[in-house]
Amino acid sequence: MASRYQRTCRLGLGQTQKILHVVGTSLKANLNRSAPPNSKFFSVKCTSNVQYSITPTPEETSHLSPVPLKEKSVLLINMQDASEHENDSKLSVQYYDEKKEVLGRAVLHLTAVEISLDVDADRDGVVEKNNPNKASWKWGQNGHGAILLVNCDSERIYMKKPDHEKEKVSHVSDLKDMSVMMLRTKGLAKLPEGYKLSMHISLGDAQSVRVFRSRSPKEPTNVSYLYNAFVADYPLVLSSKVLTQEVPYLGGDAEIKFYVEGLRFTDRDFDGIVTINLSLLEPTGPGMPDTPIFTDKVVFHMAPWIMTPNTLKPVEVYVCSTKDNFQFLKGMKNFVEKSGKKLKIIYQYMNRGDRWIQDEVEFGYIDSPHQHFPVVLDSPRDQKLKDFPYEELLGPDFGYVTRTAFSTEVNSLDSFGNLEVSPPVTVNGKEYPLGRIIIGVAFPTAETGRNMTKVVQDFLWAQKVQDPIALFSDWLLVGHVDEFLSFVPAPDRKGFRLLLASPDAGYKLFRRLQNNGYGQAKIFEGLKGEEQQTVDGILSDEKLQNENNYVQSCIDWNRDVLKRELGLDEDDIIDLPILFKLVYEEEDEKKELRALAYYPDMVNMLVLGNNLGIPKPFGPKVNGQCAIEAEVCSLLEPLGLNCTFIDDFASYHKQMGEVHCGTNVRREPFEFKWWHLEM
Repeated sequence: MASRYQRTCRLGLGQTQKILHVVGTSLKANLNRSAPPNSKFFSVKCTSNVQYSITPTPEETSHLSPVPLKEKSVLLINMQDASEHENDSKLSVQYYDEKKEVLGRAVLHLTAVEISLDVDADRDGVVEKNNPNKASWKWGQNGHGAILLVNCDSERIYMKKPDHEKEKVSHVSDLKDMSVMMLRTKGLAKLPEGYKLSMHISLGDAQSVRVFRSRSPKEPTNVSYLYNAFVADYPLVLSSKVLTQEVPYLGGDAEIKFYVEGLRFTDRDFDGIVTINLSLLEPTGPGMPDTPIFTDKVVFHMAPWIMTPNTLKPVEVYVCSTKDNFQFLKGMKNFVEKSGKKLKIIYQYMNRGDRWIQDEVEFGYIDSPHQHFPVVLDSPRDQKLKDFPYEELLGPDFGYVTRTAFSTEVNSLDSFGNLEVSPPVTVNGKEYPLGRIIIGVAFPTAETGRNMTKVVQDFLWAQKVQDPIALFSDWLLVGHVDEFLSFVPAPDRKGFRLLLASPDAGYKLFRRLQNNGYGQAKIFEGLKGEEQQTVDGILSDEKLQNENNYVQSCIDWNRDVLKRELGLDEDDIIDLPILFKLVYEEEDEKKELRALAYYPDMVNMLVLGNNLGIPKPFGPKVNGQCAIEAEVCSLLEPLGLNCTFIDDFASYHKQMGEVHCGTNVRREPFEFKWWHLEM
């Protein structure tokens, strides 16, 4: 900040020095250092628009009387107003011997200018002048520091790529994705001969930020074509190739607008902080390098990528159309229409038969005081849907980001059915107003197993604002956390319930059916090609019981982690009656037993406000109604939730997925601003 900036000034005896002074700073002169031999006293005179102070403070004497010179005598010189003319202010220091005879005199001719590099440091959407906190960054409601968006959308619809990959401003709409920075100056019509302003960044920050400026109407341009003229109106100032560049001093009371562009998200090797500097350079002589005599700086923090939980309002639903999912698509259309939401169908020319849209992408957003827009995170799974996020989603005000695995061995845990986020929670007094990210990994003590790839984990942890939780999901054949948990809105308590798959709840339901005389009721009744099994048969299957005991122990481990990490009580959790079975999977020439849902996994649901699209379980019927559906309704409908059961059996369940796996939802952003987090 300028008012704290002190510049050392040398006093030259017997000569007049011309000094360019920046208003709000101080010139600091060591009086003893410049004094001629045998000096014992000194005096100071100045014109009215110059202020000075002396330390140590001299004893009370007439302002015309010489002051005793001490070893540490320092003169601080200030000017409060910009000069109208060059050298229009003066200050002189006269030295005396012990008899107060004059030994020498130093004269300063001062010219003052106002220079300030400004940003929106108070985060209100307006670039204020010379905010005292502009050179630092602090989290919290009372924090400060400017915010920068990664310019990861594309203003072009055809032949597109993210805007941050272009080193020019090609559309005026691109400017709103950048943060405004102002250079404000006041004073002379032009700087004294040889002086200039230079903007500069470090080599490290140059990988993360780019700066353009708005060309002044006074500056000439010789371009002829309209497009080139537009590009010329916003010349590139700083980039990875240009670390320092002279910027204009316009003279008088003037402003130059700069546009700062974010190039990359916070990550393991980047904390999100970037600094931009502006220096006033003084000429030192022919053939000599210029010397900085004043530097102002501003600090930005890159906006994090933020996920949206089920409790936020849905905007649009995505689902794939494939050659065999007509029945599912029909049910999904009816459900989404009933919920009053927009359904976007990804047709076969784009999905190429890949129906797992939840696994391919995760919708999030980035936010700042001046702009926000959705950003899709593209998973490293890169199967037949791999072109969809880039080709269909990336566009104006719709950003794109991805992380590429170091190894080609991307596994099922890298799909984004294995990436969820909780609603806002408070844990032991610590607030998480944006919720907490949840991923699945191998068991902590396992010597082998599957994990989400490191580059994705590094990215998620680096965002900071949704402190991730790692659960144990490698026990599942597919290995995704959405196979055993979900969150639904609730009108009481914490505003949501955690739903967990529960074999114990499933067996409890089947035993109740058996006790009530429905032991011969069958699951999968009416499904062609499926082996029907009675309630009695399920309960007598000891192998299936042992498998579900194992599954329950895995879920219980995660239950305890979630209770601890999300601050949940048992009353915040609802157990849904779901049974599993174990199957062998080949892994590294070994056979591993892993779990699949025995019947459609109802926790893998689509949540649209209070409307739930739930996989139809095809459970045993009692008086013509599915007993499993009735049980789920009895658990969820008292919360004001509406349950719609969707047939996904043939086209999703049989291919090891369910409703949630085959859909995706873009939701509205949080009202809470991430920069208000107390870190």
